[in-house]
Amino acid sequence: MDYIRITNIEDPLFAKMHTLLGEVFPPEEVLEFDLWKEPLEDPSIRVFVAVHNDEVVGATEYRYYPQWNIAMTDFTIIGRPGLSIGRFLANNRQQDLNQLAKENGKVLFGGFAEIYDPYEREDFEFGGIKPMNPFVRREVLSHLGYQRLDFPYVHPSWKNDGEAVKGLDFCFIPTDDKVTEIPASLIVDFLKDYYSVLSNKPQEWLQMIEDLQAKQTVKLLPL
Repeated sequence: MDYIRITNIEDPLFAKMHTLLGEVFPPEEVLEFDLWKEPLEDPSIRVFVAVHNDEVVGATEYRYYPQWNIAMTDFTIIGRPGLSIGRFLANNRQQDLNQLAKENGKVLFGGFAEIYDPYEREDFEFGGIKPMNPFVRREVLSHLGYQRLDFPYVHPSWKNDGEAVKGLDFCFIPTDDKVTEIPASLIVDFLKDYYSVLSNKPQEWLQMIEDLQAKQTVKLLPL
C-alpha cells in the first residue's frame, strides 16, 4: 500500500478519492469537486490517499498549524475492510505531523478532530462501509488518545447555507497524557481560522464561539 499526497484537482487519484468521500459521508460533509482546487494547492493542507492495486482504498486530510503547534485531522476514510487501512493512515499521518513540528523547532502539542456522536443521533449513512460506522470510529479515536472537549459543539455546513451541523463532538489529542485541559482561546482562534472559508455562519455557531470566549480553559473528557 502506498501513501500518496494529492496536490492537484486534475490528479486522477483525486477523482477516485472524491467518489469515495461521497460514498462514505453525508452530503453536507462533502465539499463540491471544483471547490477542492484551492485547498489541494494550499501547502498547509495535506491530503493523502492509501493506494492498493491502483485503487484509492482510503484517504486522510489534515494540517499542521505552526503558530499554535497543533494539528487538525479533517477526515479519515477507510474504504475497504481487512487491509489495516486505518492503522496505515494513522501511522503515516503521525510521522508526517511529528516531522512538521520538528521542522518548526517543537514537539507537537496535540491535534483536533471532529467525531460523530451516534449516542445522540443514529441517522448517519456511511455507504454501508462497516469500518466507517460512527460507533466504530468513535472507539478508534478513543483508542488513539483523543478526548472530548467539554462544550456543546456545532459546525457550519460545508454547503455554506447557514445551517448548523449537529450531532458531533469536538475532540483533542494531547501529546502529553498529563494534559487535562486546554486554553479556550486556542479553540476559539482555531475554529475561527478553520471555518473562515465559510461566509455564512449559523447563529448557533456564533453563540458557541461567544460562550467559549467567556471561558479560560476547556476540560478534556473521556470519549
